[in-house]
Amino acid sequence: MATGDLEMNGDADRNGDAEVRRPRRPLNMNHYANKKSVAQSMLDVALLMANASQLKAVLEQGPVFSFYTPLIILISISLTLQILVGIMLIFIVKWNLNDERMHYRLNILENLTTAFVFVIVVVNVFITAFGVQRPNSDLKQ
Repeated sequence: MATGDLEMNGDADRNGDAEVRRPRRPLNMNHYANKKSVAQSMLDVALLMANASQLKAVLEQGPVFSFYTPLIILISISLTLQILVGIMLIFIVKWNLNDERMHYRLNILENLTTAFVFVIVVVNVFITAFGVQRPNSDLKQ
């Protein structure tokens, strides 16, 4: 048997043409939306942890740091919006996409979530631009 006749993802026939087997069931939109929301939530958690660490570093530096107040405000806005997006994602996952009555609400909620994520990204660009540095005592050790 020649190895050129075998296909990894299907059945090889005598002519060398492969037939790829795919499930015949329709796409479950709830399953897709849940996976998408979980992935977005994981990214949100990573950013939440990064912002918490940045907030800790700014608070350790104290008001002596030149951008203390703007960074506290920006990090607080980012953290608040991230918590809000997390709550919105919980509602998106809980609601049934197959229920046509919920489509309007889900559409509004998904658009709001996307807008808040965009604002979070912009706020975090400014947080990065202002720079969060470790206190000088950490550098001496």
